[in-house]
Amino acid sequence: MKTKQELLDKLAAEARKGRISRRDFMSTAMAAGVTATTATGLWTKQAAAQPKRGGTFRWGIHDGNTSDTHDPGTYVSRQQIYLAHQYRSYLTMINPDNSLGPDLAINWEATPDAAEWTFELHPDATFHSGKPVTANDVVASINHHRGEDTTSAAKSLLTDVTEVKADGENAVVVTLARGNADLPWLMTDYHLAICPANDDGSIDWQSGDGSGPYKIVDGEWGVQWDLERHEGWHGEGAYFDAVKILVLNDPNARQTALVTGDVDAVSLIDLKTKSLLERNPDITVDNVPSGAAITMPMFCDTAPFDDVNVRNALKLSINREEIIDKIAFGAATIGNDFHLSPVQPYHPDDIPQREYDPDKAKSLLKKAGMENLSVDIHTADSVFSGAVDMCVLFSEHAKAAGIDVKVVREPNDGYYSDVWLKESFTAVSWGARPTPDVMFTLAYKSDADWNESRWQNERFNKLLLEAKGELDDAKRAEMYREMCMLMRNDGGTIIPFFNNFVYARRSNVQHSGQLAASWEGDGARAPSRWWFA
Repeated sequence: MKTKQELLDKLAAEARKGRISRRDFMSTAMAAGVTATTATGLWTKQAAAQPKRGGTFRWGIHDGNTSDTHDPGTYVSRQQIYLAHQYRSYLTMINPDNSLGPDLAINWEATPDAAEWTFELHPDATFHSGKPVTANDVVASINHHRGEDTTSAAKSLLTDVTEVKADGENAVVVTLARGNADLPWLMTDYHLAICPANDDGSIDWQSGDGSGPYKIVDGEWGVQWDLERHEGWHGEGAYFDAVKILVLNDPNARQTALVTGDVDAVSLIDLKTKSLLERNPDITVDNVPSGAAITMPMFCDTAPFDDVNVRNALKLSINREEIIDKIAFGAATIGNDFHLSPVQPYHPDDIPQREYDPDKAKSLLKKAGMENLSVDIHTADSVFSGAVDMCVLFSEHAKAAGIDVKVVREPNDGYYSDVWLKESFTAVSWGARPTPDVMFTLAYKSDADWNESRWQNERFNKLLLEAKGELDDAKRAEMYREMCMLMRNDGGTIIPFFNNFVYARRSNVQHSGQLAASWEGDGARAPSRWWFA
């Protein structure tokens, strides 16, 4: 049952889109228990502020590299992810209320065993080049991430797919080796962008042609991108005439640009100055709890992390509460060393919280014969605002357990291509994934390209396969609980916290009042969902 606030938020969103009359809005709001005066004020101040077209939206973003490319199989930086959601389309999307909605696919249905899915495509969708989007484009785009020769980071997501075929011009059939109830959710993964198909069945990713709400006019990786509205956009929104995405990796430069009005919004703010920004009448801060995580993966196949006692000693040597207080400034949810946030489905809230316990950590290190442990942890400012400070504070915590954690500060540019997955102990920022299956498959499955801790656990992999096709919700929840326990007690990843998405905009930038928790900037779709007052 929806709460009163959820109902009012829904009403406001419907009114902003022109889908409900004032009379219906007032009667429904009053039926929910608000007074006529309150309902009138809500209509006037929020619901009546319907989206308006016009203007150039300037978005200052973090985490952009000169080495980034248009190949969707290589997407990893925020620059690639944010840009992709403007100029390319996906089969499905995460709505502002975190439900699953349509993008190129306007309908989807499965066989009773969820082993075959049919996606019906929007008949009017076109690429920026003018070419219609057809089933062949979708088939080629999905197959780009499949097969022995693919180098795509999304390969592991599609290992159960046995065939992708066109059913006419506007339908695609995906066949799986086993049922997967989450397949429509999986299609929101940012790698699975739809590109034009070439005659040989490959995709044209090099040209930057797409079917998203905005088309690329000009740009340079690691610097900025200029886009203009795609008038053939098949979806709702795209209220701005043009969008300029500026890569501002330095947090001070990013925030200064917002304060001076050189940009209209930024993707990430420095939490140390959050309270100051909130007092500025020209700026609005959005603080969104999410499934995004800060992780500290250790290579489980590399000494000293190949000893589970060492891994668990390090997990016990971090004071998560102090890190949330001093680094995240309260804008986070405590982690428990399994990659499933309390805001996500199937979160097992009965697993005991891991506490800071340097004495127990010492005991584990003695058991491993490593009382004088010294390790390097690699990080960079671009990971998240406060990443370097977090590792320095962790180093202080670990001293009580007799562990010397040396913090290695890496350059922002190229961190995810040159450091992550290469160094044996790093700090990493993960965006939220819509379901446990997607997250576990991407980062914890034994053969996943992004298995950042190189963890191998036979029982975990067996449960992952079984849970995909389990349609009994209670049984599926129990499987995920056991998998979380395996990650917590055997895995190679410290998860200090799940960070809120905290970003900001000039006060003349408006949105629906609901913000997707999948990525910063309303699920990375701020340019197509927001508008100027």
